[in-house]
Amino acid sequence: MNAAVLQSTSLSLTTPGPSPIITTKRLVLRPHKIGDAGAIAESLGDFKVARMLARVPQPYDRQDALDWLVPHASGILPDWMLAITTGDDVHIGAVGLEQRRGQWRLGYWLNRLYWDRGYMTEAVAGTLERFFWRMPETPIHSGAFADNLASLNVQKKLGFRIVDANQLFSLSRNRTVPHIETLLLPEDFRPLGRP
Repeated sequence: MNAAVLQSTSLSLTTPGPSPIITTKRLVLRPHKIGDAGAIAESLGDFKVARMLARVPQPYDRQDALDWLVPHASGILPDWMLAITTGDDVHIGAVGLEQRRGQWRLGYWLNRLYWDRGYMTEAVAGTLERFFWRMPETPIHSGAFADNLASLNVQKKLGFRIVDANQLFSLSRNRTVPHIETLLLPEDFRPLGRP
């Protein structure tokens, strides 16, 4: 086996360890629990939230949330899927780093009642800072539908750059939608409060 194949194989087997609990200025990011099903169903049942996500069907109900939660709450997956909660443990969204096709991919969503307050930038920055502490040389892939300027702005603030544009099928919209692919190299990461 040549060195490049060996390196690629070893990188794909590396994980950041179990999902942590991360405290930011206004939020607590924690592993999901089964009791979050109602809040998740309420948030993702809102078409204005779901339409910005590729893999969320509409309608979305409590059983859909439970089907998603069981493997994530069990801790058996190498992914980090963190609940975004307020200081009083109100579930308002999710941020995750998921290993797909040999790449770590960032995804996130926020209940519409909490938009435009900077919560998502804070949650993503906190998650990436901890992830890079554990896996300092790992690039992070992400993206957003082209009409999701808020999400693209979150990524831009934190150092992501656009690397491609394509079409991606959206379950909630039931059609193919223009999608922007982004990439964050560890050395380009701009944590909150740093230029």
